[in-house]
Amino acid sequence: MVVIPALNEERAIRAVAQDALAHCGKVIIVDDGSSDGTGAAIADLPVECIRHASPQGKASALQDGFRRALELGAEGVLTMDGDGQHAGEDLPRLLAAARKYPNRIVIGARLKGRDATPGKNRFGNRQADFWVSWACGARVADSQSGQRYYPRAAVELALTLPHGGFVFESEILIEAARRGMHTVSVPIMARYADDRRASHFRPFRDVSRITAMISWRLIREGFKLPGLWRALTQTALIVDDV
Repeated sequence: MVVIPALNEERAIRAVAQDALAHCGKVIIVDDGSSDGTGAAIADLPVECIRHASPQGKASALQDGFRRALELGAEGVLTMDGDGQHAGEDLPRLLAAARKYPNRIVIGARLKGRDATPGKNRFGNRQADFWVSWACGARVADSQSGQRYYPRAAVELALTLPHGGFVFESEILIEAARRGMHTVSVPIMARYADDRRASHFRPFRDVSRITAMISWRLIREGFKLPGLWRALTQTALIVDDV
């Protein structure tokens, strides 16, 4: 089952939905109060659409999609962003990694073609990876990627978390790691079309919020220096043979 949050994705969402449908029979799109033609672009497709009356943020969109997926009996949930940067053909690879490494969150890590990533995004992602890895106590590759597989336990956990925005996806990784659900990453291509809409991710603002959340956690937990050591000295678990 695939959950796709979307906010003002009129240009890309139809192709994203069709791409996901080609690899997964059940697709849930959460239209987070779009003011453009996002909803109309997918109206005739065999997807389930949840619409917010006004924008509530990516965290709320994901949580509503997760909640619906659990209602439908999902044992795990795949996620993709609605802007077209993720390929549906990578979904089976994430599922294969999930079967090989059960009880882990699988991240589609944008390790291929990284030169295509805008410079400010690369910087912001590196900073976020450092802090998230420290808090997780293990190296995480591409902690900000929105293409993931969550086992059911991680989906249920995500519904209990308080933070919104892009902090939410970092918090899932940290809280899951505390419960023994670490990450495995599958390399995917960094895809940034020339005519893409401006990213909702704001490196300075969002990384600052992620850093503030993690810093407070680390202070409360005594800085977790063994976790920092592991994050700095160990390599991330990356599988490219699936």
